[in-house]
Amino acid sequence: MIHDLLFAPFGDPAVRMALAGCIALAFGGAPIGVFLVLRRTSLIGDALSHAILPGVAIAFVFAGFSVLWMTIGGLLAGLATAILAGVATRMSAIREDASLAAFFIISLAFGSLLVASFGTDEELVHVLFGRVLELKAEALLTIAGIATVTMAALALLYRPLIAECFDPGFLRRAGWTGALVYTAFLSLVVLNLIGGFQALGTLMAVGLMMLPAAAAGFWSESAGGQIAVAIALTIGAALAGLVFAFHAGTPPESSIVLTAGVFYLVSLAAGPRDSIGARLIRLRHLEA
Repeated sequence: MIHDLLFAPFGDPAVRMALAGCIALAFGGAPIGVFLVLRRTSLIGDALSHAILPGVAIAFVFAGFSVLWMTIGGLLAGLATAILAGVATRMSAIREDASLAAFFIISLAFGSLLVASFGTDEELVHVLFGRVLELKAEALLTIAGIATVTMAALALLYRPLIAECFDPGFLRRAGWTGALVYTAFLSLVVLNLIGGFQALGTLMAVGLMMLPAAAAGFWSESAGGQIAVAIALTIGAALAGLVFAFHAGTPPESSIVLTAGVFYLVSLAAGPRDSIGARLIRLRHLEA
């Protein structure tokens, strides 16, 4: 009974392929999510997840569901949005968060319009919400490649990114070197959102990147510890979400992200570090 409940879903090759894709996303996206949380720029991930849509949509119009062209289009669109938002911030009085919000809303609307105009409603849903059970070998290799590049790049950028977490102005004071590190980090954010898009769509991809990363802060104090916890929670969410979706008949993309959301809420309530429960216990201890 337990064996059938837990392991029967993975008798399906499509479910195994989906799990492999989510594991690859865990090793690429979870560390990026942790750095976004530590740098207090979590909403950049959300903004850029929508910003890639026009590039993906244009690639779809001209090349269909081509993994290569959608990856290139999404990367160019995401970087262009980040650059335009930065230019608008520096050349006007608008704040960076407001500038990013404006550009990602425009991008989301424009991309949705393109897909809806040149495709079907089903194709629009596919782009926005993904089809993790239809993950092909080409897409899986793309996600795995992005995860490999991400881990290698973070090994090189680890120290300046950690310094930026404690001193938000560090990279700005570092001159062109700081600008290069920041651009490289934004490129990694966009790349991993594109990887997530291959499996979960543009709207769901950011959920699997950010929710485990946000939960990890309630379990570990160090950046390395949080990265390890975030990876484990992402894989756990993929496993539990796919099993639940298989038995309940729910969309697996939503089930995976909602499971990650449950992990976050449990961590928020009962994690050993700075959670609601941990603070209540500390207050009672001080009262005693």
